Amino acid sequence: MRSLALILTTTALGATAPVLAQPAPAPALHAAMALATPAGPGASVGEVAMTQTPSGVMFALDLHGLTPGQHGFHIHANPSCAPTVTPEKTTPAGAAGGHLDPAKTGMHMGPMGEGHLGDLPLVQVDAGGEAHVILTAPRIKTLDQLRGHSLMIHAGGDNYADQPAPLGGGGARVACGVIAG
Repeated sequence: MRSLALILTTTALGATAPVLAQPAPAPALHAAMALATPAGPGASVGEVAMTQTPSGVMFALDLHGLTPGQHGFHIHANPSCAPTVTPEKTTPAGAAGGHLDPAKTGMHMGPMGEGHLGDLPLVQVDAGGEAHVILTAPRIKTLDQLRGHSLMIHAGGDNYADQPAPLGGGGARVACGVIAG
C-alpha cells in the first residue's frame, strides 16, 4: 500500500513556513486474499487494507489474477477460508459462512440498504485481471465490526437483491481472506 504525505503552508504573524502534514493513516486491518479452492486457500490474488474514516470503513483493494468484470464483494461471518465438505459437495471457502448479518435481517440489499451489514460495493476487475481501487462501506463505522470475519469475492456481479437469484446472484466463491490486524 502506498503512503501519502502533504506539504502545507501556514501563515503565522505574516510569515509563511512549510509544514509537513501527518501521513495518511496506515491501514489498521488487512486481509491477504487467496483463490478459494476445494483443497483450501490457493494462490495469492493480493491484499485488501481496511481503514476507519468518518465516512465509513475504507477498503483499499490491491488485487490481481482475477477474471475480468464485476464481482460481488462481501464480509462473511466467520474468520476462515477453509472449504466445507459434505457427502453431496465441497464448497470452496464454505467455512467463511454466510454474509455478515448481525441484525439477522435475512435480506441482501447492498451497501446502502438495511439488509446484511456484509454487503459491500461491487469490485470491477480490469481486462488484465487487476483491481486497484478504494471502496467505502458507509454503514460500517468502526474496524471492530470487521474483526473475527473474512472477505469474499464472488465469481459474478451483484444486483443487491435476493431475486432472481439469492444473495445478489454473485455465485461461487473465488477468493477469500481472513481479516487480521
